[in-house]
Amino acid sequence: MATIEFKDVIKRYGSGPKANQVIHGVNAEVGDGEFVVIVGPSGCGKSTLLRMVAGLEEITDGTISIGGRVVNRLEPAERDIAMVFQNYALYPHMTVFDNMAYGLKIKKVPAHEIKARVDQAAAILELGGFLQRKPHELSGGQRQRVAMGRAIVRQPQVFLFDEPLSNLDAKLRAQTRLEIDKLHRELGITSLFVTHDQVEAMTLAERMIVMNAGRMEQFGTPDEVYHRPATTFVAGFIGAPPMNLLKTAPGVPEGRILGVRPEHLRVVPHDGWRLRVETIEMLGAERLVYGYLGGTDAGGGEWSILRMNETEQPPALSDTLLVAPLEDRVHWFDAATGARAEH
Repeated sequence: MATIEFKDVIKRYGSGPKANQVIHGVNAEVGDGEFVVIVGPSGCGKSTLLRMVAGLEEITDGTISIGGRVVNRLEPAERDIAMVFQNYALYPHMTVFDNMAYGLKIKKVPAHEIKARVDQAAAILELGGFLQRKPHELSGGQRQRVAMGRAIVRQPQVFLFDEPLSNLDAKLRAQTRLEIDKLHRELGITSLFVTHDQVEAMTLAERMIVMNAGRMEQFGTPDEVYHRPATTFVAGFIGAPPMNLLKTAPGVPEGRILGVRPEHLRVVPHDGWRLRVETIEMLGAERLVYGYLGGTDAGGGEWSILRMNETEQPPALSDTLLVAPLEDRVHWFDAATGARAEH
């Protein structure tokens, strides 16, 4: 096991004035045995950052260390890492056992040790009954478990996961998330997990790095990121549905943005903000009410979301509700920079 340290890490493609910089000075330290998720939208640089740890992308500037050893110039095979990809990359003509054992055979690990490691990994991943099957005889979730098993048997210092659940359907994604969480608790190996799915990030991470356009916007626990977002980007990206970010609501001073999550708005009998209802989504135990906050019946206002539970009387389309935020659940941001601010 090992720490992973990023120091002023920069990635550029090309050189000179036409160089395209895609990672802008990332500084972070992943603790020994910690599970950290790198999350952000498509094109934010999260996979590039992971691939630099793996040695699949060169580092332009700065350093990456694994276990206190700078790995900038080391080949992937010298970094003592194991990677699980979005596509399972299994050999179709090999059995599950041989797929999991292949890397160890290449390293000339003794046969009895290979069998012991594969059997142990198969037991952890509940693959014991599938070791003689070929990949085409397995479900998508089972194939992904084989890919994880192949990483486990290597007994690396670090696991790297690059969107490993993206090819699974919703039910299998949820099930495999639980399996990955259980796996980490059992093995305790330092792990970096890349995803664009903030639900995966929130449920798996001990801490999370939120990336935006090649910059690290925030590094903290899911609780910290959700309840104290560092920027308007984090506030709008983390949370489903996202935080309402209001510039013109009553009481918002010039140069400030008020943030309030949909579940922290309440319908009130009087002295509230006007919310003109445009759309309602019925989600079983709750409803999401979309509309324009502020403005008049004739128009105007800011697009906002209100979360209501099933016990509350639902509004009708085109109704106007009065809503107010919970006072201890509002957030303030600087309108010019997007950074978190005091009122």
